[in-house]
Amino acid sequence: MPPIKIAGVTVNQTPLDWKGNFDRITQAISQAKLEGAEIVCFPELAITGYGSEDLFLSYWYPQKALKQLEALAPFCKNIVVAIGLPIRIENKVYNTVAVIEDGHLKGIVAKQFLAIDGVHYEFRWFTPWQAHKQIDFDWNGEKIPFGDITFHYKGIHYGFEICEDAWRGIDRPGYRLRDRKVDLIFNPSASHFAMGKTRERKDLVETSSTLLNSYYCYVNLLGNESGRMIFDGEIMLSKEGKTLVRNQLLSYQDFQVVTFELANHPQQIAPIQPKEWEFVQASSLGLLDYLRKSKSRGFVLSLSGGADSSTIAILVAEMVRRGIQELGLEKFQQKIGIQITTGSNDPEKELMGQILTTAYQGTKNSSQDTFQSAKNLAESIGATFYSWTIDEEVHSYTQKIEEALGRKLTWEQDDLTLQNIQARSRSPIIWMLANIKNALLLSTSNRSEGDVGYATMDGDTSGSISPIAAVDKHFILHWLRWAQRELDRPGLAFVNALTPTAELRPLGNSQTDEKDLMPYSVIVEIERLAVRDRRSPADIFLILREELTSLDPKLLKEYIRKFFRLWSRNQWKRERLAPSFHLDEFNVDPKTWYRFPILSGGYAEELELLEQL
Repeated sequence: MPPIKIAGVTVNQTPLDWKGNFDRITQAISQAKLEGAEIVCFPELAITGYGSEDLFLSYWYPQKALKQLEALAPFCKNIVVAIGLPIRIENKVYNTVAVIEDGHLKGIVAKQFLAIDGVHYEFRWFTPWQAHKQIDFDWNGEKIPFGDITFHYKGIHYGFEICEDAWRGIDRPGYRLRDRKVDLIFNPSASHFAMGKTRERKDLVETSSTLLNSYYCYVNLLGNESGRMIFDGEIMLSKEGKTLVRNQLLSYQDFQVVTFELANHPQQIAPIQPKEWEFVQASSLGLLDYLRKSKSRGFVLSLSGGADSSTIAILVAEMVRRGIQELGLEKFQQKIGIQITTGSNDPEKELMGQILTTAYQGTKNSSQDTFQSAKNLAESIGATFYSWTIDEEVHSYTQKIEEALGRKLTWEQDDLTLQNIQARSRSPIIWMLANIKNALLLSTSNRSEGDVGYATMDGDTSGSISPIAAVDKHFILHWLRWAQRELDRPGLAFVNALTPTAELRPLGNSQTDEKDLMPYSVIVEIERLAVRDRRSPADIFLILREELTSLDPKLLKEYIRKFFRLWSRNQWKRERLAPSFHLDEFNVDPKTWYRFPILSGGYAEELELLEQL
């Protein structure tokens, strides 16, 4: 192999931000040139952004992407640049990578396998390309090779697998590239982040370099591009089953350039971080991008003192801490469009006071413990903190209904109604605060609550974005203990000492979440089998009876019955949850991962079968 330097480039793009996307690409090309790179690979659909959704179906959008490609050509003098974009040919749109060499378009490779599982829906927009097929593409009067093609540069033969292409086993294009004796395979990707997923990718890239007998270079998009999916910006290079390059994931930078000289193998490997680190880094990056791309002026949070709202408060605090650490104070302030207004010995806390506004909204059913927990946490991270009670509003609503019905509402007869009105009464006033601040209201529901509908619609589900709606409560409780210790967040001590509770019934009732539902550790096991693995109630019982040996089988059946009944009854709530980040291997958001009918028979026959076991 000749001693040539290549570069993987990850960029944080935004659909319809044509100028911003273009500038980030050209700045990255300039940086790659400065570092001596001769071949540069950008991620899948880097010109437009992967999350362009039905814009891909329009005629004008792919055409404008081609215009952007044409405008990029002059920036590609004395370098080879491979970059992704959509291309429409007649009535079909293809997901492609264009290769520009020394300012001239050399060819265009089309993706052969489309992602259709989980959060991906590519068949709605794109048509898969056929193996071996090549056509001529008209580029300003010049015929350019298009389709299943490879390239040569200074003695190096290279080709492409585009994201999903690499995950198709024996059918993958890489085997045909091996037969063509390529030296280097690029994999430009738009692969969504999920905790622990990088280990799968590392295995894929290392195995691919061995099976395909080539250097294998993987390049992913970066950041919360368009709302729900977060891309981790991973860049990896492997040869003969050994990773030579791996960058640190989830950067706050607009782009990253990672160069590597082929035939010269000094390793540059960032460590694989634990899930707890991945969760906070991905969530804080997601919040940062959501904040700046929505052009909001901060966040507002109803801080209850409990686990969920406290988790979100820490994620915002980590957004600020990590942003300052990676970008520097001045650049971070420019990125979010919020400036410190007074001199301070603690700029991190001063920024937090401007970025995050919190409020504890108590009732006569709230405890001093949760108030103290919320107050201490807000003060420890520097967030603005307000507190008030909503008993007057609750009384007003309740009195009107009582007068209309001609009777008093009682906990014995109207338990759910009296709980929900408290949660809903908090919503209007916290929305007022968000409107006044021109800020995003953060919703606090988690995935376990989404499973069983243990959330008040238009109450604690109110919000512009729901950062932890794709994460289960069992993980959140574990993560809070980890964060107190590993992130040096002493304000979490009060939170971690509390038992999770909605505090909507009278204090003497000793209400807890797990008493209302079931242990969160059991919900996790049931949802793993029901949602991720799509198992029936009977299957789940037979599996968990063997796994959860300390749990009485009769009680296990009751938990499974409750899960499926509540799941079926509450699909309408999941349809209305605020947008959430995809952070785990699966989620229950019907817009991204798991669709379920709003109206159904509710597993009636399946639950009857469960009783017979």
